[in-house]
Amino acid sequence: MSTSTMSTPTSEQNVNLSPHQTTLLNSYVGFDTITQQIEKKLLKKGFQFNVMVVGQSGLGKSTLVNTIFASHLIDSKGRLDASETTRQTTEIEAVAHTIEENGVRLSLNIVDTPGYGDQVNNDNCWEPIIKYIKDQHSAYLRKELTARRERYIIDTRIHCCLFFITPSGHSLKPIDIVVLKKLSEVVNVVPVIAKSDSLTTEERDAFKQRIKAELAFHNIRLYPYESEEDEEQEKALNETIFELVPFAIVGSERNVVIDGKAVRGRKTRWGAINVEDPNHCEFIHLRNFLTRTHLQDLIETTAMIHYETFRAKQLMAIKESTQIQHNKPESSED
Repeated sequence: MSTSTMSTPTSEQNVNLSPHQTTLLNSYVGFDTITQQIEKKLLKKGFQFNVMVVGQSGLGKSTLVNTIFASHLIDSKGRLDASETTRQTTEIEAVAHTIEENGVRLSLNIVDTPGYGDQVNNDNCWEPIIKYIKDQHSAYLRKELTARRERYIIDTRIHCCLFFITPSGHSLKPIDIVVLKKLSEVVNVVPVIAKSDSLTTEERDAFKQRIKAELAFHNIRLYPYESEEDEEQEKALNETIFELVPFAIVGSERNVVIDGKAVRGRKTRWGAINVEDPNHCEFIHLRNFLTRTHLQDLIETTAMIHYETFRAKQLMAIKESTQIQHNKPESSED
């Protein structure tokens, strides 16, 4: 009568896998198509991107937005004739457009703000802008906290704020520093030097260095933010962006002919400016940054950093208010 013995499995035979081990499949299952499934749903839903433009009047804010998205999205307030009265944005205006490129639908919301610093008394002139940004966070939070939430909450939170700097060639104005500090606490700020063709290359480079020094001195934190989760490629890309900020740009919706080719640009007495030529300005770098490399990150950063900070403060305030009401002694009746 033979006796069978059970051998204990060796480490090589052990079938218990650690949580971080990867097991190769013997045949194709098909869950690797999940990325295609997600892409299909996202394409069907479309994407939302909200941009705010902030700066003094006459810096070409509307023109730059139209140039970036290659569409006439908002009308310029600039005068085209000497007989026209001066037109300015007197209140915050939001203009919605839907643009499509290669089957990808982007719902674009452009928020134009009054030119700050235009008045004789500019005390707290930035407050309506900050209030508008916080109001969008507040509206989103209210929709999140309702008992029956919408399937898709309409996102009006500002994902990117383009801050326009006057091309003075000197440095930032005191009011610029105050507004940049306030904005950087609640939104992703991307500074640009408007109408940079009014400066020579040497003046532009010196102006940039002065602005960088001012930003560092006042500890103003601009987008993109450093993160330990970033891979080497992302870190290298962000380093390139840090070197370029603030972007020296020129905007134009008109086509001019340069070397027999129609390009978007401007003609001057001393030559023609091609806005898409990196030798003329840094518009192409700004456009690539906003649309090709960091658009999704701008949206995610708004949700994960700025909105979460706002949300935490609001919920903590509600909790403290509730506790105060709960601990308040009831008034005794005679």
